Amino acid sequence: MQTKVFIDGEHGTTGLQIRKRLAARDDLEILSIPLEDRHNEAARLERLNAADIAILCLPDKAAIDTVNSLAGNVKIRIIDSSTAHRIAPDWVYGFAELTKGQPERISSARFVANPGCYPTGALSIIRPLREAGIIGEDFPVSINAVSGYTGGGKKMIAQMEDPSCDEKITANYFIYGLNLKHKHVPEIRVHGKLSHSPIFLPSVGRFPQGMIVNIPIHNSLLQKTVTTDVLRSIFKAHYHDSKLVSVANEQETGNLARLDAELLANTDKLKIFVFGDDSDGIYNISAVLDNLGKGASGAAVQNLDLMIGKS
Repeated sequence: MQTKVFIDGEHGTTGLQIRKRLAARDDLEILSIPLEDRHNEAARLERLNAADIAILCLPDKAAIDTVNSLAGNVKIRIIDSSTAHRIAPDWVYGFAELTKGQPERISSARFVANPGCYPTGALSIIRPLREAGIIGEDFPVSINAVSGYTGGGKKMIAQMEDPSCDEKITANYFIYGLNLKHKHVPEIRVHGKLSHSPIFLPSVGRFPQGMIVNIPIHNSLLQKTVTTDVLRSIFKAHYHDSKLVSVANEQETGNLARLDAELLANTDKLKIFVFGDDSDGIYNISAVLDNLGKGASGAAVQNLDLMIGKS
């Protein structure tokens, strides 16, 4: 029997990517609204209430309003790609590789909060270090990251690609979130099990898809002294069962002269790289992913598959 899926906001950047990934699936019935009818509220509500699983690709307020409007529908299950429910107690965080047992929690959940792209990269580094006892809850986490411009949605895509756009962006690279209050900080703090907010410095480059998230650490601040080999073994142990998250080995890392943010563009994978100088006890751990893949639409499809028992 086919699972009925409605992508609420299927014509936006994330929704289109999810729709593309599900196009060839014969185990799903996709309940769709034509582009010209996307503002038809009656059609939208009809499909929401007919769905087994709804994937919300909406702004935060619209996602909250939609969830509230479905309070009487005890059948529907929801994956929300907005930031609205990522630290809500009744929602399961949809980063399957976060910790042991997370895939099972997602598979049995009614409400799943799809992670953000930056938090996916950051938490892929922070959580293994926390669980291995390398960093404490009060560790001063600093996150430096760059994303492809598609992470800014249709508006930023137009600003980067359309020369006639009134608000076009001419910079090839820029930092934003300058007040250090980016909307992703709470979910990184909560799911990273940190007692203090991390310093998060996001940036955007003039490339469509891809991402690098960097977290530097220093032995003088750690709970346990590490080496590059120790760090690499921690990540390999954490992700040894994962099909989507891998860890670069010593040879691959050592042969790199540069790390490309577009390395995993157009995939749903994530890769961890450990760089360091053991003599000085200084390290940088990098996570590379596609901001629209493992950082958004790919994660939503992964969560959908877990919820319908397909891994």
